[in-house]
Amino acid sequence: MTDLAQRAQAALCDAYARPPLTLVGGEGAWVVTDQGARLLDCVGGIAVNVLGHGHPGLTAAIADQARRLIHTSNLYRTEPQVELAERLVATAFPSRVFFSNSGAEANEAAIKVARKWGQRHRGGAHVVVTLTAAFHGRTLATLAATAAPRYGDPFRPLPAGFRQVPRGDLGALATALDQEAVAVLLEPIQGESGVFPVPDETLREIRRLCTERDCLLVLDEVQSGMGRTGRMWAHQWAGIVPDVMTVAKGLGGGVPIGATLVGPRADVLQPGDHGSTFGGGPLACRAGLAVLEAIEAEGLLANARATGQRLREGLLALAAAGHPITEVRGRGLMLGVGLRRAIAPAVAEAAVREGLLVNPVGRRTLRLLPPLTLSLQEADLAVERLGAALAACGPGHRPAPAADG
Repeated sequence: MTDLAQRAQAALCDAYARPPLTLVGGEGAWVVTDQGARLLDCVGGIAVNVLGHGHPGLTAAIADQARRLIHTSNLYRTEPQVELAERLVATAFPSRVFFSNSGAEANEAAIKVARKWGQRHRGGAHVVVTLTAAFHGRTLATLAATAAPRYGDPFRPLPAGFRQVPRGDLGALATALDQEAVAVLLEPIQGESGVFPVPDETLREIRRLCTERDCLLVLDEVQSGMGRTGRMWAHQWAGIVPDVMTVAKGLGGGVPIGATLVGPRADVLQPGDHGSTFGGGPLACRAGLAVLEAIEAEGLLANARATGQRLREGLLALAAAGHPITEVRGRGLMLGVGLRRAIAPAVAEAAVREGLLVNPVGRRTLRLLPPLTLSLQEADLAVERLGAALAACGPGHRPAPAADG
């Protein structure tokens, strides 16, 4: 164990299972370890580093804002907050924005909006319907919405008022939207469970059901948004408009920020209903503006589509060549690689030795969430290095036990 690992063990709560890897720097789609190794980063801070590492426009904006004004609280307005809200709305749908600091907080705000809307307009309806295998955060309410036992069991009892239906079962969803139901909360692409997209036609039918049953449609775009799929928001592929949308991760390019976009039908928040000391501070909002500006100026939506397709084709070529890949799921630069055997953690470990970072989700899925700035050449290199890692975990390899998945 290294000196830093020993210090971390003594000083930090044991909430993360980390590999023996310390990152000290990065540039573009690459990170550097304390041993001087350069790794191609296809984790991207779990969909956060949409501009990669050390992006000049983002770093300049953060430095400039830090010299001007870092924090004010929400007792006062600031220009970056208003401008970022305007820019976000322009990319999405008519709405107003509540800023927070994370995806879980954005989803908490959405749940509160739905509950208050139910009191005002649905005679006290309060149940939020979610899909099995969803992940909406680690606060108590968002754990209740998530419902996966491995996340929620250590913290029961969880808050009541959530109901799960099987992913893809529209009949069960229609049944769940009874007089107690106030909203459907879902991810257009489920990320933490292994990158499982909700088909466009299913999203359109869910939108129709919510309208028909007078319920809100709340879309969790925390991971799938900010251009990751090749459109700014994943639901835009289906041509629908939600009542509420939550955003975080890539919005600040690495600076913590979350946002809840509330459409006119659901807009019920009044002064005193909700708050956040740090939410939407000028530093984080200036970072968000720099991210949006770079996505537009650098053509990163088109790049996400092109490099995502290149990655997909390369991964499918690995499968055709005999590597244990069963399928490639997702859209753009949000991809899940299904494996024939329970070797995902071992493959991720071998990938580090090959100079590549990928994220194992359970035992049979690898998740790829590289920066939207990834080049075609880097996509090819990622496939090459992943192929080498898969080969190193061939049929004779004995997978290490995994805690979940």
